[in-house]
Amino acid sequence: MSFTDFILFPLYVFIFHLFFSARRKNINDPFLKKYHKHGFWIRVFSSIAFTIFFVYLTPGDSTSLYYPEGYHLYQLILKNPLNNIHLLFTPGINYDENLLLDPDNIGAFKLESNFLVTRLVAVFSFFTFGKYLLINLCFSMLAYSGIWRLYKFFYEHYPHLHKKLALAIIYLPTLIFWSSGVLKDPICICMLGWLTYALYCIFEKRESLIKNIIIAIGSAYILYVVKMYIIICYLPFYVLYLVLTNLKLLKNNISKFTVGFIVLFCVIFGLFLIADNYKEQLGSFAIDKIIESVKTQQTNFINMADGAESSFSLGVEYNGSLSSLLKMTPAAIAATFFRPFLWESKKISTLMSSLESLALMLLTLYVFVRAGPIKFFRAIFTNTMVFFCFFYSIVFAIFVGATTLNFGTLVRYKIPCMPFYIIAIFLILEAVQKKKNETESRAMSK
Repeated sequence: MSFTDFILFPLYVFIFHLFFSARRKNINDPFLKKYHKHGFWIRVFSSIAFTIFFVYLTPGDSTSLYYPEGYHLYQLILKNPLNNIHLLFTPGINYDENLLLDPDNIGAFKLESNFLVTRLVAVFSFFTFGKYLLINLCFSMLAYSGIWRLYKFFYEHYPHLHKKLALAIIYLPTLIFWSSGVLKDPICICMLGWLTYALYCIFEKRESLIKNIIIAIGSAYILYVVKMYIIICYLPFYVLYLVLTNLKLLKNNISKFTVGFIVLFCVIFGLFLIADNYKEQLGSFAIDKIIESVKTQQTNFINMADGAESSFSLGVEYNGSLSSLLKMTPAAIAATFFRPFLWESKKISTLMSSLESLALMLLTLYVFVRAGPIKFFRAIFTNTMVFFCFFYSIVFAIFVGATTLNFGTLVRYKIPCMPFYIIAIFLILEAVQKKKNETESRAMSK
């Protein structure tokens, strides 16, 4: 990173500011205007923090694979545009590895997800002169476009909860940081937000169907390429959310039960069918590889526990059986949402996440105690939005927590489910408070 990065940065911020300001003029709601503006400036400063972190503190894939190889691809195209422009459209598995800048990266592009990020860096380089800070700003703004769509989805359902929704989505520290630069995570959160809002427009608002169908298909495809397990966890529960929402229109309880059971069976069957047919893309998250992956992770932890600062154990002995895997489930969920604990944070990169995890643990305990076990779980099963958010985030947490025993990786992998879990907790609190107010009103009326 050079001095030129910092000279050009204000200019590019101004360009993005003009774009987002123009978009903001179409927003009439004062709350949306405020959060849209806040979100933009948060993304600006987070892209600076991300750049400083990866350049000066902890180098990683951003500075060792995606950016250098993407910038190198950009230079290859500049030197010989006619012969090399096709490299942008070449599948990663067919990319000539003799063209790689660093021999240590040989084999990296066999994963199309790696090459997609690298390809995007090359494309952004044409507009940013290949400057790392500016490319991080582009990734951050790309992520923000999806984050804003995700916020709008929830805001249009619960406008009175605008502050809580903003805390869960726009102001969430780890989500902000890890989606602010050259990584897969900004692409994932961007596509997840666009997919959610597009599906909402198709099935609930029923507007701009053709445009939103194209957006939904495109977003789902990119998620499939980058991290397919997000789609595997997300779509079944979104489908159930739609079905359960529409079941309310049926007056006959038998009809509700029958339709609900059929859809649930189809969703579960489809989930296993897809997972079975796409084992290679899912990698360690494939159903028949999860057990093997967990066993490998625990073995690796035992072998390197003394030397790896970011490695951790779930605290549950795993012997390869399904029963031990089930016993591990609560520990995996707890690891995803509530770890690293403060005393486990040995790096700056995990300190922010540990503070956030502590706050989330306290919030969960507060809501659970205030609601009580019965009302807590009743809210989950009686509110379709809570059902969708809670079970999507829980299933996601199980997969990620059980197969990722490194805090540095875990804090990044978990961000696609964090807003949904936090919103589920807020909605449970809202349901309990609403029920309490109704009870008090009835008591006063008597």
